[in-house]
Amino acid sequence: MAIIMDFTDWEPIYQEILKDFDFDRGKDEHSAEILSKLLDNRSPSTHRLRKLLHQKYIIVCGNAPSLKEELESVDVSNRTTIAADGATSTLLNQAILPDIVVTDLDGNMDDIISADRLGSIIVVHAHGDNIPAIKRYVPLLNHVIGSTQSTPLKNVHNFGGFTDGDRCAFMARHFGAKSVTLLGFDFEDATVSPIKKKKLQWAKKLIRMC
Repeated sequence: MAIIMDFTDWEPIYQEILKDFDFDRGKDEHSAEILSKLLDNRSPSTHRLRKLLHQKYIIVCGNAPSLKEELESVDVSNRTTIAADGATSTLLNQAILPDIVVTDLDGNMDDIISADRLGSIIVVHAHGDNIPAIKRYVPLLNHVIGSTQSTPLKNVHNFGGFTDGDRCAFMARHFGAKSVTLLGFDFEDATVSPIKKKKLQWAKKLIRMC
């Protein structure tokens, strides 16, 4: 059964994230409005997402260096594969086309555009820091679903989640996935910046919650 994310349940968590990172909710919502307008005449539908996720076995691929090795031990051929942003490049290099890419548009955009042209659904996330990327890249994509971490709009959805990786898991849960397997996640990566480290800890917390 799908466990649909109600924004009233997500909003207190979102407010905690805003406070922890000193983010501006107004900027998040402005970004979502821009994405909504870009999608306005394109009528993106979540029907394909539901078909790919409902009662399916899901593999969510993060962008940790371990992803390539972990992929070698898993048969992805009969599962729905979701790439978290930069993981798209690793999957394509392994001749795996992700069914879905979840991105805030800071990964390798050449690869994400290639995945889109080959048929992947690109779930584009709007937040306060990626407005220029939304304006630049969304018009180049063919199979786009909009997402936000703030108040959802008619064509920009909030499935729950904060980072690309945990949003994949929340989205799978939202549409009633049978199971979710994580590959390429390193929540304790010591090589990243302090803000990235904090984001990884939030991702870990949210995935456990999910």
